[in-house]
Amino acid sequence: MAIEIGTDGYQPPRIGLALLYGLTAAFFLLFVLRFWYLQMLQGEYYAQKANDNRTRQERVYATRGIILDSRGTLLAENRPAYALTLIREDCPDIPATLAQVSQWTGVPLAALQTKFQQDALRVKSFQPQIIATDIPFEKVTEIEQSIFQWPGLSVETRQRRYYPSGPLFAHILGYVADASEKELKADDKLALGDIVGKQGLELVLEKRLRGTKGQNRVEVDVLGRQLNKNQEAPPVAGENITLSLDSELQRAASEALGDEAGAVVVMEPETGKLRALVTHPAYDNNIFTTTLSREDWAALADDPRYPLQNRAIQSVYPPGSVWKLMMAGLFLEQKIDPKQTVTCHGQVILGTHTFRCWRGGGHGPMNMMQSLINSCDVYYYEMAQRVGIDNLERFAKACGFGSPTGIDLPHERSGLVPGRQWKQRRFGEPWQRGETLNISIGQGFTLVTPVQMAVFVSALLNEGKLLKPSLIENEALEERGTLPIPASHRAFILESMRVTAESGTARRVYRPDAVMGGKTGTAQVVRLGEHRRKKNEISYFHRDHAWFTAWGMKDGKTYVVVVMVEHGGGGSSTAGPIVAKVFEALFGPVGHVSEAAPRSGTRANASAAVQ
Repeated sequence: MAIEIGTDGYQPPRIGLALLYGLTAAFFLLFVLRFWYLQMLQGEYYAQKANDNRTRQERVYATRGIILDSRGTLLAENRPAYALTLIREDCPDIPATLAQVSQWTGVPLAALQTKFQQDALRVKSFQPQIIATDIPFEKVTEIEQSIFQWPGLSVETRQRRYYPSGPLFAHILGYVADASEKELKADDKLALGDIVGKQGLELVLEKRLRGTKGQNRVEVDVLGRQLNKNQEAPPVAGENITLSLDSELQRAASEALGDEAGAVVVMEPETGKLRALVTHPAYDNNIFTTTLSREDWAALADDPRYPLQNRAIQSVYPPGSVWKLMMAGLFLEQKIDPKQTVTCHGQVILGTHTFRCWRGGGHGPMNMMQSLINSCDVYYYEMAQRVGIDNLERFAKACGFGSPTGIDLPHERSGLVPGRQWKQRRFGEPWQRGETLNISIGQGFTLVTPVQMAVFVSALLNEGKLLKPSLIENEALEERGTLPIPASHRAFILESMRVTAESGTARRVYRPDAVMGGKTGTAQVVRLGEHRRKKNEISYFHRDHAWFTAWGMKDGKTYVVVVMVEHGGGGSSTAGPIVAKVFEALFGPVGHVSEAAPRSGTRANASAAVQ
């Protein structure tokens, strides 16, 4: 018998319906919460992300400040240069794009791929990444015709540094190049592909010259093609710098130095302004502003005369007899009577050593002024034994030697003023009396730079102020010390230099239309017995260094000129003519007198001028 079950009054289980309603409500609540989270809490973030998909932030490079000489002549300027950049997220086929860039530029594909992978670590995928630089304008024209076929790739116009005078100012200006990884980490304002100063004033004045980047907002379509551009922040150009250097005088001094290795310094003693700063051999700093070839670098690095070395501040030399100017100041401080004489027989014997004068037969009786005029070594041997090395070391350091001058160029060397403690630290040996004799004539361990010597001689003329050598025209005078030489002693030394230029070893620079003073120096390089031979009989690297320091006054202008010629031989014969040519560039041909200036040059007028 079948049993029938009726459906009247049947009620489904309430728990199932509640569960269904609950799940529906939970899903709806979750949806509302998620919608609220995205719209309210994260709305601004996602709006920015959406906006970033159609816009790009584009850096606008600031114009680097130009550098001019005191006459307004351009020494460092900017010229247009072209580069290829790639936005990775807009590029569907990066390997093919790199291959095309290699074909356009001639750069090996492997090199492009390596650089691309390295740089990609520092550049975001939506930012332009530099692929190739220094593309010739003719090649840019060719690339522009088909670049639309390569999404993400574009030509960017930037500026490249150019130095019109090339080697003439290379050691002063230095050069710029791409910022290194170390520089990028040290300065958060730098980005990959930025150029920064690497040497010279470009390095020292980097922050003043660089300027501040601007920013553009660029609208793009889905393929990354530009639709619109708006400037958000304009770039601020770097500061233009005017130097105290005179390019015409710089060229004249360079031509006077010729093929010799050495340096020429021209300084205004009253202001500390440098009007010329020449060093030979030099190099063309333009080669560093583009991709430097291995061949060019090898030619510079392997050159035995070191063209990258700034000999005016980075090379140190025994000062030779120009050191006697400082020694005379020391003797006067130590109450040595300048009228007291020493008889020069051509040598001094100390123990088992013989210390010779440059004049083999001797000079006979010499007082202090005569010793300067004739550069008698024996006089300094004898007097140095009286004052001792401790006084010599102290006085020389007080005159600015053994310390940097503070010139606005990198890697300046301090030189060396030796003494007892220095020798004990350096060699573990006590000081010897004979070493004091060597130091007294600017030999032995003593080392100075040409700029240091120019600062010292300038201080003799400017009331004893040791001034920072200035390369910037509008820079304020900076006094870094005072000579320990009173006015009367300075006047004595200057008068000795004047007579030396008129009738002594420095007469190469004498001219009747100006008040001139000078001191020559010949610094021995090696003790091989060759110093008494003729210059052309001695191997180049065994020849003595030639020094000549001079000052001149004419038409209300006073200049100090220091010339140092490496392995030049005699100071008078080699460096003297160079100094004379520099003063001809400063004062005009010998005998030229301006209508407004009184004639000077007599002994009486000259003596009054230096006192």
